[in-house]
Amino acid sequence: MLSTVAVIVQEPVAVFELGVMCEIFGVDRTSDGVPAFDFRVCSPTPDIPLKTPSGISIVASHSLDGARDADLVAIPGGPVRGPFNDDMLDVLRDCASRDARVMSVCSGAFTLGAAGLLDGRTCATHWRFSRLLSLLYPDAVVDLDVLYVQDGPVLTSAGTAAGIDACLHVVRSELGSEVANVIARRMIVAPHRIGGQRQYIDYQVPIETGDAGLQKVMEWAVEHLERDHAVPDLAARAHMSERTFTRKFSEQVGTTPHRWLTVQRVLRARHLLEATDLDMEGTARRCGFPSSTALRRHFVREIGLTPHEYRRTFAV
Repeated sequence: MLSTVAVIVQEPVAVFELGVMCEIFGVDRTSDGVPAFDFRVCSPTPDIPLKTPSGISIVASHSLDGARDADLVAIPGGPVRGPFNDDMLDVLRDCASRDARVMSVCSGAFTLGAAGLLDGRTCATHWRFSRLLSLLYPDAVVDLDVLYVQDGPVLTSAGTAAGIDACLHVVRSELGSEVANVIARRMIVAPHRIGGQRQYIDYQVPIETGDAGLQKVMEWAVEHLERDHAVPDLAARAHMSERTFTRKFSEQVGTTPHRWLTVQRVLRARHLLEATDLDMEGTARRCGFPSSTALRRHFVREIGLTPHEYRRTFAV
């Protein structure tokens, strides 16, 4: 049963992520039928103000001892490369070993990584930090597609607002959907969001490849996505053999020409779904997909939502 929740804060304290945990676990909603939580904000240095990027300071009310018997120990966003307090890491390891839930939001995953709790586990963090998390903790399996992921006692979530999703997941798992829905209604948020964080990633078209000929072909292809771009035709435009073009493309861009073109078409579709009223067949044609069915298949694979779902969420 979830009754005691401890949040461990460290500099720089992520105010929003901490606020999410305070809102979900630290507000008395017993009048609405939500069980009371013993909520504790803990720090390796209690009573010493901790700085935030927002110019305010946070003072924790508990030492790390307040987390030692908690049912859930949560780490909001914090430092990425450390330093990490050794006693704090020991507390996190002890909590996981006794099967208490351990949760991170956004860059808080780096603290769990430093404690060794991500080794061999699937985890999530903000998409901007995913590559660095993989580099620093190569034994972790970083999933870029999800808003949050539970692997054993460890729950990690993507950036900022994904912490709401993760906290509500904990409530739903421990106390049931009815309690989670009550909290969500009070916060005026969705009890459960569809899709993953891929829908929020700001993909960028590569603008520097190191090869002027290849660069010009890529720019031309993006300007004419509605056409059918066969690799031999692109190679000829770059004045290369197909084999040389494919090899250079993979070396410079990090993927195949076909895969890159598909992503660019999905990016074009995102823009059209946000900014126009084109139907799905028209959107598919403008992006170079043969049909709305093909558009849907590739869009779901790249973004995690159907085109209709994406338009409902992001249309201007």
